[in-house]
Amino acid sequence: MTARELDAAGITDPELRAAYTRCRLLNARHGRTYFLATRLLPADRRPAVHALYGFARRADDIVDDMGAEATPAERAAALTRLDRLLRRALTGGRPITEPVVLALADTAARYAIEPAHFTDFMASMRADLTVTDYATYADLRTYMHGSAAVIGLQMLPVLGTVTARAPAAPHAAALGVAFQLTNFLRDVGEDLDRGRIYLPADLLAAHGVHRDLLLWSRATGRHDRRVTAALRAAEDLTRGVYREAEPGLAMLDPVARPCIRTAFLLYRNILDTIADGGYAVLHRRAVVPRRRRAAVAADGLVRVLAARLRARRTAVPAPVPCDAVDVKEPR
Repeated sequence: MTARELDAAGITDPELRAAYTRCRLLNARHGRTYFLATRLLPADRRPAVHALYGFARRADDIVDDMGAEATPAERAAALTRLDRLLRRALTGGRPITEPVVLALADTAARYAIEPAHFTDFMASMRADLTVTDYATYADLRTYMHGSAAVIGLQMLPVLGTVTARAPAAPHAAALGVAFQLTNFLRDVGEDLDRGRIYLPADLLAAHGVHRDLLLWSRATGRHDRRVTAALRAAEDLTRGVYREAEPGLAMLDPVARPCIRTAFLLYRNILDTIADGGYAVLHRRAVVPRRRRAAVAADGLVRVLAARLRARRTAVPAPVPCDAVDVKEPR
């Protein structure tokens, strides 16, 4: 976390500054696409985004990266400890020293983020300890409410809107889902290694695909036209969710809009890369070429500069204050 960002956000307490810095390091290390887009935000809003990412990353690491020797019971216990710390921090309980929880609680208080969004997120993280597949897309969307949609809803108060919050909320939630569906498609091989299949079973079955066929393709490196067809269908499904999300971009505060537009394009480019690579995600990870990433980022920077210039020259609608609207969105 640069001192400039912390100063711009009015974060002066040394312990808090260290906590936010830790979250920024997690974002920079693990969220390459997300981190690149975050740098296009006004400096005062970046720490909050890093805090939201840092907490989500900490929970995800408990689920997937505690080491092969960690038992399900140990992972569950670690998640329970994290959840208890979070609840204590959000309700102003005993002092918290866990950096990602400390930064998240401060961000939630500053931007009046609904505590239910964090509760729902933790519920989906716990599901990852026991659920290994989803029978239908509806089942998957229930899981993704907590694992992805609420991330978009957490972000919305930080980004600000030029409309009331309620009309923008469904689009923000859809964008979170679109990003996660993209990750599911890109990481299908890695998730299979962990015993999980996030692509819904009904979508796979419609193309004659089942777990054993995916395992065979992963193990042998061989392609199967049925698998390719199913992955193409998953891509089409994901692009539909991007279309649901896109109208929300225009509802965001103009100075925050280039950041989210850049993330939107970078993540959607992952789908292009998957398709260009023949849907070989069971065999290798799809990586957007550096040149394409740089072009999208450069366009975002131009848009940021233009938005800031317009903000200085003209009176733009102010973002809706956190307490000006009912922030409870229907599930």
